[in-house]
Amino acid sequence: MCWKRVRASLLLVCLTGLCRTAGAQSFGIELHNTMMPASGGMAGVSIARPQDPLSAINGNPATLSQMKGTNFTFGGAWADATMNFDQTAAFPVAAPVVTPFSAESDYPGSVLANIGVTQELDLAGMPATFGMALVSNAGAGVDLVDTPESNGTASSMLILETVSGVGVELTDSLSAGASFQFGTGFLDSPFVGAGKMTPDYGVRGSFGVDYDLGRSTTVGAYYQTKQHFTFDRAVVLNLGGGAFSAPLDVKMDLPRTVGVGVANTSLMDGNLLLAVDVLWKNWEDADLFQAIYEDQWVLQLGAQYTAGSTKFRIGYAWAENPVANPPAAVAGGVAPPGAVAAVQYLQSQLAVINQHRLSGGVGFANVMPGIDMDLFAGGMFKDSQRLGATTVEIQSYWIGFGLTWHFDGAGRATL
Repeated sequence: MCWKRVRASLLLVCLTGLCRTAGAQSFGIELHNTMMPASGGMAGVSIARPQDPLSAINGNPATLSQMKGTNFTFGGAWADATMNFDQTAAFPVAAPVVTPFSAESDYPGSVLANIGVTQELDLAGMPATFGMALVSNAGAGVDLVDTPESNGTASSMLILETVSGVGVELTDSLSAGASFQFGTGFLDSPFVGAGKMTPDYGVRGSFGVDYDLGRSTTVGAYYQTKQHFTFDRAVVLNLGGGAFSAPLDVKMDLPRTVGVGVANTSLMDGNLLLAVDVLWKNWEDADLFQAIYEDQWVLQLGAQYTAGSTKFRIGYAWAENPVANPPAAVAGGVAPPGAVAAVQYLQSQLAVINQHRLSGGVGFANVMPGIDMDLFAGGMFKDSQRLGATTVEIQSYWIGFGLTWHFDGAGRATL
């Protein structure tokens, strides 16, 4: 009974936190490692040399081999976003369900948690490290219920993942790894109508390599598969004039992702880590999002300077605006009344249009014997975009921390 209560509490914390995070620092609706204890201060950079165990588990699984001994990490964060909407025309024209309004989404700031453990072991005579984590992976949310003209517009997409992975040192220079994600998704449909919080489950895999080039340079790469969800009977569309559709299923995928990263420690006597990650996200082949997004490129730049037991971090991320213009008239297998105008209204609820994000952080080794602490903060610069008759403006900030316990002589990944 005690374990069931703990599990339920962890689930509640993670789901509550996800409600606003897509409006905070995600790429599309996915967070990747932007909210992890050390990577969060470096704009999520972590593909070649992650500086905390959670980033290895949730990113390139080959880098798990860099985590020695036994490590347990708990990370928490606060994310707050401001989303303003300006609707200048009604849709559909014949029987409007949404009429002009200007309003701010009422979603409050949110708490986010990530928890994980890594364990070094011997696998078939080769050094290897196993990792497992509970990760807040993706989310989006809007609340315009207090605006009558929006006809009760409110939506949430929440995805919580259990991630298990292993990284194996094949040679002194080359590591390979794989991870498996089992995700629970919850959808309160972004379509205008009568919706409910609907659950589904999906699986996903990641496969990566990490190679030490010598001369203080490491390169890494990984491939992550799509993750599919079908939310059964998730929405009853408002057709206008008091008419409603039959309950409809909504199909949604998280996209396949390819990531490549480089890290170097040749400067300042090895105390300066410089790292670059590039992500490509295949939204155009992902259910629901293929109607509203185009494929997206992301560039992440991060630096970490070590001064004794303290690490100072800074990061910048540029994320290509993925919003398609114009969108398709059908999204997730649903054709809403109002066609393209209705999908543009849906787009505005998921329009993470901001291209520029800045973050910073600091890490302290052995704040207590065997315990490291990391702090980070960041912001996503204000941006706006007009989508048909809908204009959306977004800005956000986030702060977070992480505590890592090291056992059996373990330590964090070194520069």
